[in-house]
Amino acid sequence: MMEKELVEEFASNNFTVEDEEVAKQCASLCASLDLKPTELVSYWELFYLNSRLDGGKVLGSQLDAFRQFLQKEQRQAFQRKETDFHFYSRDDVDMLLNTENGENEEHFNSAKTPTKIRESNDASKSLMSRMDSNDAFSGSRTPGSVNMPSHKFKSRLENGSPATPFSQRSSKFKVQFVLNKDLPDPVINEPLEVISEDDVVRRLRPIEYSDLQVIHMGVKPEKRFMFDRIEAKFNVLEKRIKDFAMIVAKNEGVAVDNQVSVASQERTFVIGMVCCDGEGHLNDKSVLLQGSVEFSSGHRVRLDLHMLGRFSLFPGQIIGVDGHNLSGHCLVASRIVDSIPMPLSEDLFKSHEREPKRQVLDGSTQPLPKKISVNPLSMVIATGPFTTSDNLSYEPLVDLLDFARKKQPNLLLLMGPFIDSEHPQIKQGTVDRTFEEIFAEEVVVRIEEYCEQMGTGARVVLMPSTRDCHHEFVFPQSPFAIKGLKDPEHQVTLLGNPGVFALNELAIGCCTVDVLRHLSSEEASRVPAGVSSDRLARLASHIISQHSFYPLYPAASGLPLDLSRSPESLQLTHLDIFITPSDLSPFVKVLSSSVEGQENSKTLCINPGRLAKGMYGGTFTDLLVNPVQNDQAHQWPENAKASIIRL
Repeated sequence: MMEKELVEEFASNNFTVEDEEVAKQCASLCASLDLKPTELVSYWELFYLNSRLDGGKVLGSQLDAFRQFLQKEQRQAFQRKETDFHFYSRDDVDMLLNTENGENEEHFNSAKTPTKIRESNDASKSLMSRMDSNDAFSGSRTPGSVNMPSHKFKSRLENGSPATPFSQRSSKFKVQFVLNKDLPDPVINEPLEVISEDDVVRRLRPIEYSDLQVIHMGVKPEKRFMFDRIEAKFNVLEKRIKDFAMIVAKNEGVAVDNQVSVASQERTFVIGMVCCDGEGHLNDKSVLLQGSVEFSSGHRVRLDLHMLGRFSLFPGQIIGVDGHNLSGHCLVASRIVDSIPMPLSEDLFKSHEREPKRQVLDGSTQPLPKKISVNPLSMVIATGPFTTSDNLSYEPLVDLLDFARKKQPNLLLLMGPFIDSEHPQIKQGTVDRTFEEIFAEEVVVRIEEYCEQMGTGARVVLMPSTRDCHHEFVFPQSPFAIKGLKDPEHQVTLLGNPGVFALNELAIGCCTVDVLRHLSSEEASRVPAGVSSDRLARLASHIISQHSFYPLYPAASGLPLDLSRSPESLQLTHLDIFITPSDLSPFVKVLSSSVEGQENSKTLCINPGRLAKGMYGGTFTDLLVNPVQNDQAHQWPENAKASIIRL
């Protein structure tokens, strides 16, 4: 019974089981690990994507690795589940004593109560004495210095508490993947100053100023939400179908006003939106095509895909179908058009003609000097969580900022969540500060100090996430409204989710919703036998080809999609760099797309991964873009070097 249920669940997710023996082994995994069939298949899909397997068949030779993957996932889930209770053992003492240069040993010894104080009955005096001692030890930071920890940022872990698994990791900043690795690294400026009263202070030459302009900042902060009406949803979806039809008619030279549900003996071409005929996952037997209200009165017709050797469909996708509809109830597809030329962003080119400005909270603008650099551009890109699951000390963020201080990037792009609603301490309500206080004390102050140290040429972009519990829970999102932000040189840019900005001549778009994972769970695809397919690249291509930051409809469970709030925020124009963070394996891929008036246009798609994964470090991206020589745009992205680095 369990085997049959598993086979059906795999089939609903477009996987086939090799034989009955494999089904029995999967059932044994469910029994031994206390998993439901739906949970096992969800884990398999994640294992399938992260391992980059080919084909859609569950093989017996893959089950040993899958079992190890399941056991690892369950261990990490158990560690995240209970963080308030800890059984102390000899390992905790060893963790304190086995340190470099005896620093933790000194803290441990200083934490012991002196004899004189122990004999005293004045407990408050003892407490104040220890607090004063800690303050004296923490010291201060010299403005403009690098790699000197400030007393404001000393975590509780540095003040005598046991070291964390994150701090004890062996491999730091290990490069996992490099795109165009033959390109040379930039030359880092040498230190100019090595004199200080307390320690060696490295003073860096200033970073060259780069022109950063917001093309689309996202939803305005005052825009209301929770007013998503059915009529507004209908209008947005109808506009997507009509816009797609207009471009197809222009490029294909075919009539697009045919009705999807009208019987005809002749070949027909129709435009519509992919839908599922039930509540389950989409598969090749459950695909419906919904026509526009203008041409088809919103009617639906079943789509027969048996003549197609290759396809990739998901709910909400706008496609053109060439085929026959003999009965009026079933359209037999012989060709599918799922990609149209990308329109150029007029705002992008106009923005370089205007004087660059920075938006501030009150809506006013202030002019900034404009300069287009001819030198390489460097970016560091990271996505939250920015702290590990066992504490709120934000150690990964501290290490990332230390890396950025040494790397001296033109832009530091930080994408939420910053105060993660999935963090165990947040979910259990055991924090002793408000979410706004945590954000201000652990994130904002560190960003302010980074900007002050690196000089006016360093730029920082902050983007929220729907998992940020101190920000509005709706998508699209407005930018952060940070009260009291100390940014006199206008180095910090607050971007909405999703958002588009230009860094010199590059158009960069980003969105913190895990679109790739949502698409992977809903996609129905077919690949010819013996042909390898890069599924991650295919999923990312859907976003580009559909001209939408979130083309899936209905939205995935848990995502508060509000189509009527700011539909223009979801529209996607041509981008040089597209950043789409995901829980799936980090990657850097070059996607080909057609652009109006151009040939062979390419977009660099980046999934930087998560900066923190459980109690351990995750990954981020270091990107170097060399200037284009002799205005030859075809050099992109061969002139870009992108590295996936493990923190």
